[in-house]
Order: sequence, then structure tokens, then C-alpha cells
Amino acid sequence: MQKGDETRQRVKFTDDRVCKSHLLDCCPHDILAGTRMDLGECTKIHDLALRADYEIASKERDLFFELDAMDHLESFIAECDRRTELAKKRLAETQEEISAEVSAKAEKVHELNEDIGKLLAKAEQLGAEGNVDESQKILMEVEKVRAKKKEAEEEYRNSMPASSFQQQKLRVCEVCSAYLGLHDNDRRLADHFGGKLHLGFIQIREKLDQLRRVNSFSTQKMVAEKQEKRNQDRLRRREEREREERMGRRSGSKNRDRRRSRSRDRRRRRSRSASREKRKSRSRSRERDRHRRHRSRSRSHSRGHRRGSRDRSSKHKSSRDRSSREKSRDRERKEKSSSERRHESTNGKSRSKRSEEREAGEI
Repeated sequence: MQKGDETRQRVKFTDDRVCKSHLLDCCPHDILAGTRMDLGECTKIHDLALRADYEIASKERDLFFELDAMDHLESFIAECDRRTELAKKRLAETQEEISAEVSAKAEKVHELNEDIGKLLAKAEQLGAEGNVDESQKILMEVEKVRAKKKEAEEEYRNSMPASSFQQQKLRVCEVCSAYLGLHDNDRRLADHFGGKLHLGFIQIREKLDQLRRVNSFSTQKMVAEKQEKRNQDRLRRREEREREERMGRRSGSKNRDRRRSRSRDRRRRRSRSASREKRKSRSRSRERDRHRRHRSRSRSHSRGHRRGSRDRSSKHKSSRDRSSREKSRDRERKEKSSSERRHESTNGKSRSKRSEEREAGEI
């Protein structure tokens, strides 16, 4: 998209930021572009599409843009005239003073120079357009003016000393404030009066006169009413622009709030997902811990079971050993008691035998 299209979408031709002189095709920034007095880019908006919109709208209603353009051109021409007066004062300070009679003769030479330059520029323009007959007629007039100029120069030369004749050679152009030489040749004069700078100032001054004539047809009261309407229209446009800016700021704040809410939602979702992940990781770690504890308990239970079985087996073995030992002891006691009984019986028998033998001996 081009810059003009972007500007057209952004503003209307009624906006205060748009150059009203540009809409009327008389902005000095456009007319003097590329000349010695190029003013650079205008501080206000220039767009040919906006000019077309204005031309269409101006046929239906009065927009009072002529007053804005007239104010602009008046301030510009006033500044140009001020520079012209300063240049004249500077020349008066640097050049020797001459009498009023000699000054009038020099002024006459300058006027004839200007006439020659203007006629030559016009003849060149007609020749470029193909109007050769009119161009030849103007060149014949140029020859007549040259003859008058030669006579005026002779009078001027004879009225001043030879030492001062070359010093009084500059003059300030009343139209464009450029310096002109009293003894400039025809080519130099034609280039100046047919140049873009001089013709641009002529166009600006003619446009200003035209705007003044248009506004002079109305009475002072009508002009005051136009100015009042213009001021009201300007105030209304400013309020509309401020309202649009406020709406834009509101929409921007809404968009910012919407973006902030979205970012908050995203942060919340991320935090929720992060918390879920943390909970999952904690649950997984707890599961792993429970699984480890369960395995450790199962291992300890199995170890305890094996140890208990070993203990039971050892207890059973010790009890068997004890019972076997007790049985052996019982057998030993029984055997001992039986042996003792046998011994006692043998002893009793022996005693009874001995007693019997004693009794028998006694008998």
C-alpha cells in the first residue's frame, strides 16, 4: 500500500492536519519545489486523492477553505516582501548614494530590462507551444524595447561619473526578491523572468489576488459569518478527532485488557498444568516410595519367615534332642535301676544264702 493510500485511510480532507493551500493547488511548498528558494516538505499533509475529494465536496457545499489558503499565502508573501525590503536596504548601504534624477534613470533601465526579459520568456513559451507567428511578433517588440533600453543606458551613463557607473548595477526583483544586474544580457534576463522561481512567485501572487477578489465580493458581515462558520466547523472537526482518538484509546485499552486477560489465562493454564505435573510427579514418587516400602516389607517378611522357620526348625530339633537325651537318661536310669535291682537281688540272695549257711552252721 502506498503512502497516499495510507494517509487517505487515516485522515479526511476536512482534517486540520491537511494543507488547505494544497487542496486549492496553491501551496508555496509545491510551487517552489526544486528552485533556489525550495521550502522543503510542508508540515501538513499533501495528498492528491484528498484534493480530488475536496473538489467533489466543494461543488455541493461551501467549506470556507479559501480563507485558510488566503491566510497562508498572505503570511508567505509578507515574509517575501520583508526579505525584499531587507535586500534593498543592504544594497543601499553597500552602493554609493546618487541623486534622485540619476536614480530615476537607473530605474528606467531596470524596467526596460524586465520588459525585455518578460517578452523573451513569453516568446520562448509560444515557440515551444508551436505558435511561431505570435513568437515572431513578440521578438519584434523585443527589438523596439532594446532600442529604448540603449537610449536609457546612454542617458544613465552620461548622468554619472565613470567610476560610479559600474557600482550601481544591482536591483532587487519586486516579485521574487532576486538580484538583477543593470547590465545583464538578454539571455540572463530571459532565464530569470522565464524561470521557475519567478513564475512560481507570480502564480502565488495571482492566486492570492484571486482569493482576495472572491472574498471581497461578500460584505464584511458575510466574511465574518464565513469565519465564524469556519471556526465552528474547525472546532467540530477537532472534537470529532478527539472523540475518535478517545475511542481509539479505549479500543486500545480494551485490546490491552483482552491481551492481558489472555496472558493471565495462559499463565493460569500453565500454572495449572505445572501444578498437575507436580502432583503427578509427587504421586509417582509416592507410588515409587510405596512400592519400595512394600518390596522392603515383603523382603523383610520373607526374611522373618525364613528366620522363623529356621527358629522353629531349630526349636523342633532342640526339643527332639532334649527328648532323645531325656529318653536316653530314662533308659540309663531304668537300666541303672534294673541293674541295681539285680544287684540288690543278687545281694539278697547271697545274704539269704549266707544267712541260711549261718543258720545251718549253728544247727
